[in-house]
Amino acid sequence: MSGNRRGPEAAPQVALPWIVRLRYAMAAGQVSTVLFVRYALKIDLPMGSIFVGPALVAASNLLLAARVWQPDLPRKLESSTLVAWAFVLDTLCLTGVLMLSGGPTNPFSMLYLVHITLSAAILTKRWTWVLGALSGLCFGLLFWRYRPIPLLEMHHPADGANLHLIGMWISFSVAAFLIAIFSGKISELLRQREESLLRMETELAKKDRLASLVTLAAGAAHELSTPLGTIAVVAKELERIATSSWNDPSIAEDTRLIRAEVDRCREILWRMSVQGAEPAAEVPERVDAGELLAEVRQQSQHPSRLEIDLAGLLTRRAFTMPRRSVQQALIPLVKNALEASAQDSTVRVSALQTGEVLRFVVEDRGVGMSSEVLRRIGEPFFTTKEPGKGMGLGVFLVRTLAEQLGGSLTFESSDHGGTSAILELPITMERIRVARS
Repeated sequence: MSGNRRGPEAAPQVALPWIVRLRYAMAAGQVSTVLFVRYALKIDLPMGSIFVGPALVAASNLLLAARVWQPDLPRKLESSTLVAWAFVLDTLCLTGVLMLSGGPTNPFSMLYLVHITLSAAILTKRWTWVLGALSGLCFGLLFWRYRPIPLLEMHHPADGANLHLIGMWISFSVAAFLIAIFSGKISELLRQREESLLRMETELAKKDRLASLVTLAAGAAHELSTPLGTIAVVAKELERIATSSWNDPSIAEDTRLIRAEVDRCREILWRMSVQGAEPAAEVPERVDAGELLAEVRQQSQHPSRLEIDLAGLLTRRAFTMPRRSVQQALIPLVKNALEASAQDSTVRVSALQTGEVLRFVVEDRGVGMSSEVLRRIGEPFFTTKEPGKGMGLGVFLVRTLAEQLGGSLTFESSDHGGTSAILELPITMERIRVARS
């Protein structure tokens, strides 16, 4: 779903405005601290070199600020990647400032833990470990390369390598490790919970749309039953008159056709009813896959254009399934495939067994689907057909039916044309019962 940012990208996007403010505050805090130490405590510091780090942080923060205030700008990097590299730059700039202001003896060296904690909360586990390792290396580097400050060195040897400083390094590494482990685990669990809630919201929205469609179908069935009954009565009377009084076989044949189509409409309305639309109302039975596909071919508008392939059923052809529900799932897929293919081309319908899954594949010879259509197919009222030729509900209902049976519906399309609709269903009655529960 392009409209909803999920997973590792959601937290950085939400936290981005606060990260921008935090980085500005850290840059300003470093500058203020350096000025205080230089002019209030009268400690000699290389002001020009120290200010390079805060300046880089502030300058790079303009890129993050642009992402916040102008979210519609073209993006070459995701927000999570941008924030991660900003934290890497902050770590390196902090290392440069500490090298010029006392190294490991500088009490502000504990600021390394800030970025590790933030990365554990909003970034992926991989970036948390990367920042933890980088902070540990940078903190260790301070022991070998730094500009000493006499006031901070008063209780340390000249070489700066006593037990106290080594203990600081070890304690820092342990603290970084624990933060990466526990904070990262908690953040990961929270992200998983968020993704679970988003999936539940999607499923609830889908069920709400389906409930609305069921209500609409029930109302339409109720409203259409009366005019269909009237048409059937009038057609029967017209057939009687054409046979007895006019003696016109063509009119009688047309009236019989009208009655047959009325009966077909009644059958469709029955399918739209609650009993016909709910697969749980149908008891699974032993069904031969070849016979099932033969029935689907008979109900097709162009049975001669269908190719049935059962070569994938190497060991068995009979499976336990709700016959009518599976037929209702296959018929719209075959209809769409026929409409997508040229009039002189065929549509291939194959059945194959993979483990405990029965797979039906409907392959057309059309122009194929773009990635955008593949992403949206199955949404209610989304259709690529011309206005008046489709409502965009067929695939949505088939997918819903497949999920109710414990299966799935997917689509594959190549750049060379042609689309495959893949309907996967469990092959045993026990699997179906588990899916419904």
